[in-house]
Amino acid sequence: MDSGIQALELTGVLIGGGAWLCSLATTLMTSWLTLSTELLPTESYQLGLWETCVVQDLGGLECRPYDSLLGLPPDIRLARILMVLTLWAGLLGLLLAIPGLHAIACCPERTTSRHKRVLKGVGGALGLVAGVLGLVPVSYMAHLTVLRFFDESVPEVVPRWEFGDALFCGWTGAVLHLGGGALLISSCLYLQRETRNPTTPIPLVRVPPVPPPFRTRTEYV
Repeated sequence: MDSGIQALELTGVLIGGGAWLCSLATTLMTSWLTLSTELLPTESYQLGLWETCVVQDLGGLECRPYDSLLGLPPDIRLARILMVLTLWAGLLGLLLAIPGLHAIACCPERTTSRHKRVLKGVGGALGLVAGVLGLVPVSYMAHLTVLRFFDESVPEVVPRWEFGDALFCGWTGAVLHLGGGALLISSCLYLQRETRNPTTPIPLVRVPPVPPPFRTRTEYV
């Protein structure tokens, strides 16, 4: 096994693990959107997927969960569903990709190189799916925020929501999911190319020395 392929698949798993942690933090963070007003400069508001919070300059934080699921805005409900699907897809991809690493000896008498390649390929594909699922709600919320911020029908005195830290964390997690999945699939393709075109060593045949030609006495006469 080439050490480059092992480094590629290990890097893909590590990036996938970091991406899953970023997606988990994005799902739980309350700062998807932030709002501050000039009337109350000492307070700011945060909007998350599960609750809304009031942050004070002195360090106080008061959060209130949403009353019901059916009463949620459509964008929050969609973001909830897609982020939960992102977490499930990313976790399942990691659980399948880790046994597929050639550095992990899992049932060596039953597991072959082909089985490990299939596990890594499925794990990489789930990583790509998790990246797309995580990219959609974050980008959709950012798109709606930009439209509402520049809405001319709303008076200028009305405060507007702005980007929160959770959006940037979500973008980071989605990009890492895509990168980790791409690395895992690339390691599978390189490994398949090696198994199809193995380098067979050329045997070295030792050629026996040729004896000198026999000369008769008549040649010297």
